[in-house]
Parts: sequence; C-alpha cells; structure tokens
Amino acid sequence: MEMLNAADLLAALGHESRLGIFRLLVEAGPEGMNPSAIGEHLGLPGPTMSFHLSHLARVGLIGRRQESRFIFYAANYSAMDDLIAFLTSNCCGGSSCLPRTATVDTTPKRRARAQAATMPATTHRGIDMPDRSYNVLFLCTGNSARSILAEVILNQLGKGRFHAYSAGSHPAGAVNPFARDLLSGQGLDVAKLRSKSWDEFADPAAPVMDFVFTVCDSAAGEVCPVWPGQPMTAHWGIPDPAAVRGDDAAIRQAMSEAFRQLNQRISLFLSLPLSKLDAVAIQREIIAIGRIGDTRSTTETRP
Repeated sequence: MEMLNAADLLAALGHESRLGIFRLLVEAGPEGMNPSAIGEHLGLPGPTMSFHLSHLARVGLIGRRQESRFIFYAANYSAMDDLIAFLTSNCCGGSSCLPRTATVDTTPKRRARAQAATMPATTHRGIDMPDRSYNVLFLCTGNSARSILAEVILNQLGKGRFHAYSAGSHPAGAVNPFARDLLSGQGLDVAKLRSKSWDEFADPAAPVMDFVFTVCDSAAGEVCPVWPGQPMTAHWGIPDPAAVRGDDAAIRQAMSEAFRQLNQRISLFLSLPLSKLDAVAIQREIIAIGRIGDTRSTTETRP
C-alpha cells in the first residue's frame, strides 16, 4: 500500500460517523448490513448515511452488493488488513512489541485512572463540561426565512450558551421582509441579519460547528445541503413560508407557523442534558426532535 492510499483511508475513518459505520460493519461480518439497519443502530438520518457510505465505498473500505430489492454494505477486510500492515510495517524496528504491551498494567482501577488522566477537560461529543458553549448552524436553501428564524430564536433562548448562525446553499441575498417583521414584532434584534452562503462557514477561519440542522423541506422536493464536517447533524424540515402563494395574511400565517415549529424544536433541544449524554444518545435525540410537529403544509407553493 502506498502512502497516498493509506492517507485516503485514514482520512475517511477520521470522521466520527464513518468510523462508527466501519466498526459496525466489521462487527457484522461478511454478510454486512443494509443502510436502514446501520442508520437505526447509529442514529443517523438517511441522507447522512448515504453520504458517509458513499465516501467509505469510494476509498475501498466497504463493498456494496444488491440482493433482490435490497442493498447491503460490508467491510472490506482485505483493505483493512492492508492498512494495518502498512501502519505496523516498521513497528519497533522489526522486533516484536508483545513483551512491551504485556507489561502494561491492566487492572481495572489503574486503567480507569489512566484513561481519566488522558481525557481532556472538555471534549467534543456529549461529555462536555456544563459551562461549555456550543456553535449551531441552521441551513436551508435561500437563507431568507426559516434558517433566519431559527438563528434568532436560538440566540435568544440560548442565553449565551449557544451561538447560532444561519446560511443557505443558494442564498436569496436578502432577509424575507415578513420574517423580519415577525421577529421585530416579537421584540427580537434583527439589525445584523443577512442572507449569506454556507461557503462562509467552510472557511478555515470560520467558527467550528458543534451542530448543523437543515430546515429545508425535503418532502416538498427541496434539495437539502449536506454538511461534510465533524458536527452532529439532523434534519428539522419546515415548509417554506417564503414560497407561499396568497395575500399578505396567508404569508404571515405561514411565517408564524414556521416560527412556532422552530421555537418548539429549539426549546426541546435546549432541554437536552448534553453534558450527560453520549454521542449516540444526543444524535438519537436531535433526530427525534426533527420529527416533532412534522406536518406538511397544505398551502400551495410555487414550483
């Protein structure tokens, strides 16, 4: 195995979700698992699963087969063996490492103390110190209404513990005036709001996100952006109030409904004891929150 190939494999496994998928498939054996079972086990939504499975398959760490109408993924044990062999080929100058590892103290109390001593004071997933602050990004298509509403709501309710941002995959360039009026009417600060591209948050100098929530309405055929980094992600789809056809009263009603749904979900999110939950539990909870009040608007929308 060449250095470049090894780097590709290690980069693929460097993402928490992909590492979890690969370890699960290694445990499952040659028969593998179907995507829905993997997603249920790890608490990952369908679009996120597809993204990570495609990445692992592209670098050769997993394989894909189809049986009738069903698709199964399985670990590529040969690739795993080659990677391990590459990483250990020069280990200890060619001498055996077993005598050294055999002398390691593995008594439960000392091992626990050793693990605690090496654990950082604050970590990234679910075991953070209570005074830790979190960065949250809300994504939709135009970043003119739904994601803007969510940004303002979380910044208001988060009381400094949560820092909310919003962006769009195809930003409209301006905040929807009905969204701005609704927020102003609630006494919320709208002075600094703007419609912007998610490219701003892909910059190395941008804030590192802990959570990314997509609020676009995939049920209405919207294409939701996929954030490829390290944060926990969930889909909190909301029908687009900016796409409502009708008079001003109908648009304001749709905007108020979007505000209500987002306010409900964000309030539930803020009630989670993040410092006491592990990564799997947090992922499961934020996915479940996205299903709260998930009713489809009967209001006609533009094509």
